[in-house]
Amino acid sequence: MKIKDTQIYRSIFRHGFADTPHNRILQITGTVFLHLHPGRVRRHGLRLRYTWCMGGISFLLFLVLTVTGVLLMFYYRPTAEHAYHDMKYLQFDVPFGMLLRNMHRWAGHAMVITVWLHMLRVFMTGSYKPPREFNWVVGVSLLVLTLLLSFTGYLLPWDQLSMWAVTVGTNMARATPLAGSEGPFAELVGVDARYDLRALLTGGRVIGPAALLRFYVLHCIFIPLGAAVLIAVHFWRVRKDGGVSGPL
Repeated sequence: MKIKDTQIYRSIFRHGFADTPHNRILQITGTVFLHLHPGRVRRHGLRLRYTWCMGGISFLLFLVLTVTGVLLMFYYRPTAEHAYHDMKYLQFDVPFGMLLRNMHRWAGHAMVITVWLHMLRVFMTGSYKPPREFNWVVGVSLLVLTLLLSFTGYLLPWDQLSMWAVTVGTNMARATPLAGSEGPFAELVGVDARYDLRALLTGGRVIGPAALLRFYVLHCIFIPLGAAVLIAVHFWRVRKDGGVSGPL
């Protein structure tokens, strides 16, 4: 069987590459970067019904987190000497600083809840079935990135609670297969405690200034950019697959 004949390939690519006028149009309308919105939307895709609008609420919270996060970056320095004091300065000296930080914090907690509820709704209504299986994988990836955003942001206050919580969380990375020093098959690839997944995340053997900087870069740059790209693909595929009301 050829790769193009498999269900996985057809769930991602909906048409061939023959050089015909009709197919050239499909190549444009079938690409998220060239045609985000479809030419037409089915009527049932505009109804809320049992969707709870959790996907839209999650995206709204992502926008709130982006705006408040950018504003917080003006008052925060990701160094061991200044991180905790900058947080206290933001809370008690910056006008509306407490409001800004709490908006970011509670929006992050709420986004984790709404994404889980959205995944529950999709699973219970069978909206992960063909032809939506590729979008289900994109949604699961977004769930993982949401949890990673929450986890990486937990260290940034640089207090005892965040340091020990992240210490416990990163210790789990030691048990990762192939990549963790205490995980299965670690001896086959020569992974030890100095060069495993936990050391990659923390920049060393303990939670220190290197870990703070790495978590800050992941939280503010890499993970949000990856989430933004996947959100665009997710919304585009929802429209292309017939809307949000349920499977075809």
